[in-house]
Amino acid sequence: MPEGSMGISNIATCTAPVNIAVIKYWGKRNEELILPINSSLSVTLHQDQLKTTTTIATSRSFQEDRIWLNGKEEDINHPRLQSCLREIRRLARKRRSDGDPGLDSTGLSHKVHICSVNNFPTAAGLASSAAGFACLVHTLARVFGIEAELSAIARQGSGSACRSMYGGFVQWIMGHQDDGKDSLAQQVEPETHWPELRILVLVASAERKPIGSTSGMHTSVETSCLLKHRAEAVVPVRMDGMIEAVQRKDFPAFAELTMKDSNQFHATCLDTYPPIFYLNNVSHQIINLVHQYNNYYGETRVAYTFDAGPNAVIFTLQEHVSEFIQVVRHFFPPETNDGHDFMFPCVVLKAGPGPCVVDDPTQHLLGTDGWPKKTE
Repeated sequence: MPEGSMGISNIATCTAPVNIAVIKYWGKRNEELILPINSSLSVTLHQDQLKTTTTIATSRSFQEDRIWLNGKEEDINHPRLQSCLREIRRLARKRRSDGDPGLDSTGLSHKVHICSVNNFPTAAGLASSAAGFACLVHTLARVFGIEAELSAIARQGSGSACRSMYGGFVQWIMGHQDDGKDSLAQQVEPETHWPELRILVLVASAERKPIGSTSGMHTSVETSCLLKHRAEAVVPVRMDGMIEAVQRKDFPAFAELTMKDSNQFHATCLDTYPPIFYLNNVSHQIINLVHQYNNYYGETRVAYTFDAGPNAVIFTLQEHVSEFIQVVRHFFPPETNDGHDFMFPCVVLKAGPGPCVVDDPTQHLLGTDGWPKKTE
């Protein structure tokens, strides 16, 4: 959206969602292009409670590209940030050289100011980088007038970010080309497909994880025999089974695959040398609780999955949410009287859409001068 004040040539604000993988991505065959050793599948979470919001402005008065994340200026020269900026600008220049009459080329040579906020713990295993880079790429595309397949660009920021470019149920096809052009995200079903599905996020810890995903994956690829077997023999079969379970809305099949794949992912972390421990004691207690709950009813009503962190993501159907929350409340009572019903926060979500444009200019994170707004 063009803005005339203070030399801002273009400004846009977008939001983007977190996604939770039910068939996990772990390991790269090309670290620079972020090409995975296996395909993966995720559920995009609704943005009403968990999202990244990003505002980007261009101006002839900006001296350099700059970025602020959660109120703090960060290094714009991070290689993955630069990959996304470079690719979007390349596409914008290509549109201009192709003579696209719909392209506003005013800001092509201008520097950008980027301001981004997450409303959830940034490094606590809640796929914050996925939402962040998906939001960055989607907003950059709006500012530079790009209408193209963007998941391959988001992938170069953070692998799982490519899945946050779509809503609902999304697969990241690993691809086989060396240049990564066939390593793309693709929607399997939209967010409206399975309206009864609910996702509970149980935040067991908001602390930064001791080993980041990038270094953890690298070590696993180098040292884990199980990871190689998983990528070659296990995941391809599970991807087929998971897509079928989603399309048929077969919760027991979906749940069993989700739990088995989470367990195998963390088994590969243990098989890594030195081993990587992402789960904590509370995580293990939640796993046991889910199995005991399902065994009590003689059917699979609830499933867990854990990414690279201790926080549990629970999948269930709407009819079981209230009772399972009561069960969690019983076994994990609050440690302090701080208003929480649980020992830890719980968020209940549905599947949701991909990145969204925010049309209200009062919601921009950058002011009319192109600098971050002062927070009260």
